[in-house]
Amino acid sequence: MDANALFTMALGLTSPWEVKDLVFTAESRRLDIRIDFPRGASFPCPECGESSKVHDTEEKSWRHLDFFQHSAYLTARVPRCRCDQHGVKQVQVPWARPGSGFTLLFEALLMALMREMPVNAVARLVGEHDTRLWRLVDHHVEEARQRLDMSQVKAVAVDETAARRGQDYVSLFMDLDRRRLLFGTEGNDQSTVEAFRKDLEAHGGSAERITEACCDMSQAFILGLRTQFPNAHLTFDRFHVMQLANKAVDDVRRVEARDRPELKRSRYVWLKNRSNLSFRQRERLQELQSMNLQTAEAYRMRLTLQDFYEQANPKAAAEFLADWCEMVLEAGLEPMKKVARTLMEHADGVLHWFWSGFSNGLLEGINSLIQAAKAKARGYRTTRNLLNIAYLIAGKLDFALPVR
Repeated sequence: MDANALFTMALGLTSPWEVKDLVFTAESRRLDIRIDFPRGASFPCPECGESSKVHDTEEKSWRHLDFFQHSAYLTARVPRCRCDQHGVKQVQVPWARPGSGFTLLFEALLMALMREMPVNAVARLVGEHDTRLWRLVDHHVEEARQRLDMSQVKAVAVDETAARRGQDYVSLFMDLDRRRLLFGTEGNDQSTVEAFRKDLEAHGGSAERITEACCDMSQAFILGLRTQFPNAHLTFDRFHVMQLANKAVDDVRRVEARDRPELKRSRYVWLKNRSNLSFRQRERLQELQSMNLQTAEAYRMRLTLQDFYEQANPKAAAEFLADWCEMVLEAGLEPMKKVARTLMEHADGVLHWFWSGFSNGLLEGINSLIQAAKAKARGYRTTRNLLNIAYLIAGKLDFALPVR
């Protein structure tokens, strides 16, 4: 078997396509593979499939998978065929999609790399400009999302994550049952929930079918979910409840530290769980707790609130929550009183955790991965790029690319 026939088989080409020539240039470390078809060949019309004669051709090239350490390119005369019914039509080559300068196999490699590495790093690795790679991501994410089926979605979670420094955010919507990112959009207001509903219904889902929703206590998300998904029971998950309490403890510490210098640089001593403290941090926490500090009192309230989630049943939890809120309101620490008032206002959603068991922990984990990817890439030029990376990381999308 000669080299041309071998490469024809390796590329999976079928008649009338075949490799006609191989040119290896050592100086530029490049392999050019020329593909052609015999004179008189016919091609199926892209519209009706009828065999049609070649009208004319245009030479095109595509970047292919490297041949060992050498860049490889496919070059072919791409024909236009003349169909009696549909006129002159461009023939679609089997190794690349229309408008792409890459073969499908090279695109599959790039998409796999960009799931694991920053796009800029992949661009440097393969010697391509990153804008070409971002266009590739745009195309495949959009195409894969068009095929996304949301008809079975019943439980969702929503959370925000920072798009860049300042007040720029994106909102992410997750399927809690299948643990995948469904939708991301710019902003963190009520309109983002409406945008998600429209996207859900465009992919076969139903707003009426959503019976569970998990979010933080953002009024925008709460109003949006209640308006757009009237059958959904809201759960305010454990993570966000404890986050509120932690913030309140830190607010008490910040104010008190103005007059109590011993509280300086003690933030993480109060915010970490005791099991996560180092030996020195535990010693310092014990020392600070022995002092007459408002921060220590707020910390004890926070520890007590953790016991809320250890209650045996919803009735016991409701009684515990009411007692805790009453105790905090009587104590007089304003940041902690604010937490108590918030929990009383949203008691139904806080207590619904004992029925649903849902948590935004999955979304928080996804947010961490997205922020880590953003840090590695030193930020993204556009919000669309950030959302595309989120889909790559957490969307579980089927990109329908070749694997061979």
